[in-house]
Amino acid sequence: MNFELTEEQRQIWQWAKEFADQEIAPVAAINDQDSKFDFDLLKKIADQGFFGAILPEEYGGQGIDHISYALMTEEIARVCSSTRTLFSVQISLVEKPIWYFGTEEQKKNYLPRLATGEIIGCFGLTEPNAGSDAGNQQTMATPDGDYYVLNGQKTWISNGCISQVALIIAQTDKSKGHKGMCAFLVETDTPGFSTREIKPKLGLRASITSELFLDNVRVHKSQMLGNPGEGFKVAMYCLDQGRFSVAAGSVGVSQACIDISTRYAMEREAFGQKIGEFQMLQQLIADMAADCEAGRFLVLHAADLKDKGVRNTRETSMAKLFCAEAAIRASNSAVQIFGGYGFSEEYPAARYYRDARVLNLYEGTSQIHRLIIAQDELGIRPANGPGSPMTPLDRLSPRVPLPARI
Repeated sequence: MNFELTEEQRQIWQWAKEFADQEIAPVAAINDQDSKFDFDLLKKIADQGFFGAILPEEYGGQGIDHISYALMTEEIARVCSSTRTLFSVQISLVEKPIWYFGTEEQKKNYLPRLATGEIIGCFGLTEPNAGSDAGNQQTMATPDGDYYVLNGQKTWISNGCISQVALIIAQTDKSKGHKGMCAFLVETDTPGFSTREIKPKLGLRASITSELFLDNVRVHKSQMLGNPGEGFKVAMYCLDQGRFSVAAGSVGVSQACIDISTRYAMEREAFGQKIGEFQMLQQLIADMAADCEAGRFLVLHAADLKDKGVRNTRETSMAKLFCAEAAIRASNSAVQIFGGYGFSEEYPAARYYRDARVLNLYEGTSQIHRLIIAQDELGIRPANGPGSPMTPLDRLSPRVPLPARI
């Protein structure tokens, strides 16, 4: 078991850290305060080649591994969760499913343009009545010759109002349940497609969160992603990728809370000494640091499995659950350490606190991830699928066979 990063991974990590500190950090608080999506920053990210990070070179990408991608995501989230949302939605929820499920024509048409930031994408799964119950899709795709006609509404869609292509999950036959769902690549200038921005929001104020409306949107059958009836499969794949990036971003939020808290604790004085010298405050710092380090290893473990081609739904759920909850605890502790100043928007603790709160809601609530993990442990529903290969940690510690269920 090797916990050492390669030299290339370290260089990518440093590259992302320097960019985050020099280009994102100086505008993060201002953009958040003004609820402003920063198109200039989008262009800088695109010019760096960040959007193509994980795609192979043949589609205009950088071809980096998932460990490097996780570290990049962490660094961006460390300074701005709103920017991390733009970055990880583009890669995890749009590029990766097209790369995995797309036809060669779809890949050549979309991936190079997504990699350069020429176009932005979004993922349309959540609906007003279909959040955690992702199979309860009400958006309908009705066959009409060589086309499908889409009607429905999506909500809480990151990047929606600025996207040129939307990956839409729709139902073609309600009698088939999730087996009747299909995925479509819908260009947002198609007649009948419209958006509305959702604001104001508690956090992620500098990112675009949208509703999508589909009113008799005609989509050619060649725009279907995957095969007919594979929409739920596509959606679950997308969630696996999105959960991974949220977990990595959560580590960045935890690290940011540690950074600002330790710096403040060694500057602020009370009762004639630095507040960082008080043991009760040190307990908060220690818990934050232990959580952050544990979360980072969970993310890197899931990343390693992805790079090895091993199914990792279980490991990704564990990472997402733990890291999201850890980031919320860390942001709460940061506000506590800053005291009254933590309650002021003048200091960064308040922004991290607001941004962290969504982490255990989207890409699967903490309750959903606990279900996934618990049902896997109980043998009710293997998270990584029946007959899936054991992970390296499983091989080191074989499980005792479960008794037959009654």
